[in-house]
Amino acid sequence: MRITTKRKTETKEVLETTHQMEIENIETQTKTMGVNLECYQRLIEQADQDENVTTLAAFHYTSPLNSLESSQNNRQHVRKVHSSAILSPQYTLAKNKGCFDSRNSHGYWSMPRQWLLLVLLLLASCLVAKPANALANCPNGCQCNDDTLVVKCGEGTLDVLPIALNPSIQRLVIKNNKIKTIDSSIQFYTELRFLDLSFNDLVTIPPRTFALQRKLQELHLNYNKIGQINNKTLLGLSAVTIMNLRGNLMSELEDYTFSPLLQVEELNLGQNRISRISTHAFDGLKNLKVLYLDDNTLTAVPAPENFQAMPLLAELYLGTNSFMSIPNKAFEDLKGLTRLDLKGAGLRNLSLEAMKGLEGVRYLDLSDNSLEFIPQTALSHLERLEDLSLGQNAFEVISANALQGLKNLKRLLITGAQRLRKVENAAFSGNTNLEYLNLSANKMLAEIEENAFSGLPHLKHIILKENKIDTLSEGLFDWSDLITLDISENPLMCDCRLLWLRTLAINKNNTSEQIQGVICAAPSNLKGESLNKLSPAILGCNHSDAKQQALIGVLLVVTAATITALALIIYSCRRRIREALKGGWGNSALGRKEQEYQKTFSEEDYMNRHPQIPCAMSSSAPYATSTSGYGGQHALQYMGTRPIPVTEL
Repeated sequence: MRITTKRKTETKEVLETTHQMEIENIETQTKTMGVNLECYQRLIEQADQDENVTTLAAFHYTSPLNSLESSQNNRQHVRKVHSSAILSPQYTLAKNKGCFDSRNSHGYWSMPRQWLLLVLLLLASCLVAKPANALANCPNGCQCNDDTLVVKCGEGTLDVLPIALNPSIQRLVIKNNKIKTIDSSIQFYTELRFLDLSFNDLVTIPPRTFALQRKLQELHLNYNKIGQINNKTLLGLSAVTIMNLRGNLMSELEDYTFSPLLQVEELNLGQNRISRISTHAFDGLKNLKVLYLDDNTLTAVPAPENFQAMPLLAELYLGTNSFMSIPNKAFEDLKGLTRLDLKGAGLRNLSLEAMKGLEGVRYLDLSDNSLEFIPQTALSHLERLEDLSLGQNAFEVISANALQGLKNLKRLLITGAQRLRKVENAAFSGNTNLEYLNLSANKMLAEIEENAFSGLPHLKHIILKENKIDTLSEGLFDWSDLITLDISENPLMCDCRLLWLRTLAINKNNTSEQIQGVICAAPSNLKGESLNKLSPAILGCNHSDAKQQALIGVLLVVTAATITALALIIYSCRRRIREALKGGWGNSALGRKEQEYQKTFSEEDYMNRHPQIPCAMSSSAPYATSTSGYGGQHALQYMGTRPIPVTEL
């Protein structure tokens, strides 16, 4: 009896010790999982009196007083109880009662499944733990709002998705953390409409991760380290309209990769390492409108089969690749395309039909390429083009009618063209609807011919900053119609040629219209001075009115021409004028003697001895005759060369 009693006592002590160890183990595990132990203790006290058979059974099966190696049936029953409890309204309320400690909410994955089920069940039963005043399970660095169902987590150290958030949340943003994978915890948040996990450390996405995200509309996984995706990765995302995978490490796109994205309208695959696109990679994207493939390692434009899978595509970004050239009719199947971005695509030329089929394009960016001339013929197909960027290319001259055929062009940007030096007359004569012209930052551009901007009645904004322009002609454009003129950072020579610009700047700056950057670079005594603060005298102008200057110039020219003409006339008829002057000033007797002397000669003799010398004024001379040829000029010559004999006096 004593031995039996002693054994019973020892057995009881062992059980008590084991029970205490189990309790301590639970406390340790629940602390790691972020569970409030007071809530757990209340559950233990309540369990004996609880009439809910389901709860008691679940508690019994998962209690540390029972073996964790329960039968398979019992474990399955526990899972069923857990499933019904975790998705019930009581579970949501339990979370609001403060049974979580968000500081350690990420540690549950290191625990056995049985303990996880236990804790979830405990939470579902703690309905009266604390007054509902706030979300106690919101991780540090996060903002959780149960009214708007939005959770935002800023920069922090989260390495897994929190499991203890409100399962009804619709918007979850966890950016700039250290999340390495999207595990099964995402399945607790089936009501999500928006998920942003950008700027984390995601490397892989397990298959079927988003299988339950049937309501998700936007998924942002940009700027992670994802190396590969396929159609199993994206399974379940049938409602997504925006998919952002920019800034990852993907190198190829397999067939049917995006086929689960039935409703996607915007797909961003830019800034990856994509060098190969399978023929059917984009199959199923019938609603896609915007596609980013820029900043990859593509050496050729995607095949026509790729574009045929996207009949509604409106915007295509292919810049920062290495195409060198574009094949004829490469975009012919993109009938609805309105924006094409080929910035920095390594283009050296465009074939004559490279843009064939893009008659509907309105925005085209060909900047930062190696084009040696403006591809006039290739661009002439773009009848509806409104916005064109051609900067940072290698052409040197914008020739006449360089953009012929672009009748609807409204905005033109040619900036940063390091070799551009000249804009010729009528360069934009065919672009009568042009409203905005930006020719800035062209370091060699020094010459803009006087009629370069002619024929542009709608031009309102001209940007000419950071060029090599030293003066502007007043006849270049009807400057009074401008709203904006920027000629800053140019080596302007402030002299009388810019007096008109000074007057214009003063008049414009008193209104909402502005002329910017009219600062003198030369002569040296005016360097750094504002043009509109200089007087006409300082600019070397004698008259402040430009029209008055022009009138005076015309009068001076006319006067000089008249004086020159009179001088020539007087010089050519100087003898006749001298005769007229002598005959009219008291030499009448001498005149009569000369006439008598001349009569002693026959007309024939006189004509032989004195050949006629014509004069421009002979028709009006007082001695001119029309029949004998014996005119006053002969008399003048005779009187000037032969003295009158004394015997004739």
